[in-house]
Amino acid sequence: MPVQYRSVLEEHRAVRSAVGWFDVSHLGRFLWQGKGAKDSLRFLLSNDIDLIEPGRTQYSLLLNDAGGIEDDLLIWWWEEDIFWVLPNASTHQMVFDRFRATSPGTASADLRERTVMLAVQGPEAPALLETLLGVSPKRFRTYKTSYAGAPVWLAGTGYTGERGGEIVTDPETARKLAAAMAESGATPCGLGARDTLRLEAGLLLAGQDFNAQTNPFEACLDFAIGWDHDFVGKQSLEAVSEIGPLRRMTAFVLAGRTIPRHGHRLRAGESHGEVTSGNFSPMLGGGIGLGYLAPPSEGDPEVEIRGVWEPAKRVELPFYKR
Repeated sequence: MPVQYRSVLEEHRAVRSAVGWFDVSHLGRFLWQGKGAKDSLRFLLSNDIDLIEPGRTQYSLLLNDAGGIEDDLLIWWWEEDIFWVLPNASTHQMVFDRFRATSPGTASADLRERTVMLAVQGPEAPALLETLLGVSPKRFRTYKTSYAGAPVWLAGTGYTGERGGEIVTDPETARKLAAAMAESGATPCGLGARDTLRLEAGLLLAGQDFNAQTNPFEACLDFAIGWDHDFVGKQSLEAVSEIGPLRRMTAFVLAGRTIPRHGHRLRAGESHGEVTSGNFSPMLGGGIGLGYLAPPSEGDPEVEIRGVWEPAKRVELPFYKR
């Protein structure tokens, strides 16, 4: 994926106003199936797959014994004992190996080397997908369809805060779909727009906004914990839930066009920390950011930019919502 095809701002606005598409084939994905597949998902992941059913997707966390977030990922549930696990790009092999080591009798297959993954996002994305694939995907649902006689797998998921879906198919079919999207006027988008879009939507970036030393309470990802099942890290998280996190993610906006960046110092009263993600928001016309404050603070923060402490306003996520 290039950083940009034309301009980050142009691509960002195309997704917010019409439709854009991304080649996200670098993202992880593997098949996980068999009679032990669901039980291993319940043991390895924080969310409880029993809360959904086949034909749906679920966001979940892979934790270590201390409750730290090794990765955040999606589960696409196809049939009773057939799942796809979709980790982040950099953690794909680690997650794949962890799953196979935990449940060696469960069948698995790495899908990344033989498939392409395309994300189609924006208010006009459902109509485009219905035209091309005969499906207007609902959020967090999975679909099996076809294009030019070849199988296509689709889910109503994405990383932009917009409607649309993510497509997995073979490389040749993906080329045909990409050409058809280009002919329809959909804008090809790169890594730059993907990052500004996900930040506006309040979506965290693995390895930057959290890591293996960050627990879900600190990262405000505790909504992805299903407490009614046993999973790796549960005991540690129960202890954190009793005493509270030592730090917590804070979302903020800056006045004017000052832009916060990763690593900038952050403070609010007696609380201190640093920015993990920051950028210019094309839709809000100003700087937005995420960062941790220790101890957690409900007050408005300040960000140190080029030696000056700039006032910011604490906000609830997402920063931008249609």
